[in-house]
Amino acid sequence: MPSLAVETRRFALRETFTISRGSRTHVMVVEARLTLDGVTGRGECVPYPRYDETPEGVTADIEAMRGALEGGLDREALQEAMPAGAARNALDLAFWDLEAKQTGQRVWELPAYAALGGAAPGPVPSCYTLSIDTPEKMRAAAEKNADRPLLKIKLGAGPEDMDRMAAVRAGAPNARLVIDANEGWSTADYEAHVPTLQSLGVELIEQPVHENDDAALAGIAHPVPLCADESCHTRASLDRLQGRYEIINIKLDKTGGLTEALALRAEAQKRGFGVMVGCMMSSSLGVAPAVLVAGGVQIADLDPPMLLGEDRDPPLGVDASAVSPPEPELWG
Repeated sequence: MPSLAVETRRFALRETFTISRGSRTHVMVVEARLTLDGVTGRGECVPYPRYDETPEGVTADIEAMRGALEGGLDREALQEAMPAGAARNALDLAFWDLEAKQTGQRVWELPAYAALGGAAPGPVPSCYTLSIDTPEKMRAAAEKNADRPLLKIKLGAGPEDMDRMAAVRAGAPNARLVIDANEGWSTADYEAHVPTLQSLGVELIEQPVHENDDAALAGIAHPVPLCADESCHTRASLDRLQGRYEIINIKLDKTGGLTEALALRAEAQKRGFGVMVGCMMSSSLGVAPAVLVAGGVQIADLDPPMLLGEDRDPPLGVDASAVSPPEPELWG
């Protein structure tokens, strides 16, 4: 049976990153390692305070599974043994990585991956995120990144939001734009902002209101498609999202791993939802499995390797617009 090791790692960002809930200069991740017969599989997760997670708490949750792992718990049984969230994600990804390394195959060559509807990955076009700042500084950031084809704009910081958007559009007149309010608006804010966002060519609005308030979204017009992020975790979320959102954002730290992420993608598409694949701010080890989920989806937001000041070795390959699948030395 595999032995378990758990470690917390810190990675600096190139610049301060700000969303409606606050700012950060670095990311804290928890890495789980499963070793069997000299072969080690790794998985990374990001404890997220929005979901009452901390590095200490997630580490303790992973450590609590040590006995079960030593008793033969496998990846399939893990799905019932732990709730969805960051801790299960780290272990689920470590299991996938371990199996790939044991068999000498890539994750996307494994029968279990194909059974969940997974396909061989390729480079994934990704958003590049501009964090919240003054309109003047956001225009400067947009000008600096105007050659990137798809920009994601963080909003939800008060009455200057539409000034921020106008500044971004002026700085990047040809870029496609999506926005993310991170639950920072009221329904009234959303209705007031939509005409301006339409006029600026915004293609998608991610999580405009708090998940506890999103029932109101079913009763108002959506001239710009709405994407559920904080409101969508696993397949169990989909029933309540029907009529409120047109698109869902799949993040492995919410689904509790690649296993549920693939199942969620298949079920969401079956029900007629569009799919966005995102990630928490993490290292390339945390983003790598999300690249496998993101092939062919409407929008991918996998830009942490573009935003980090330090990363794993080797990191994911990136260019101005896309993220490449991982090398086997990184994951999978």
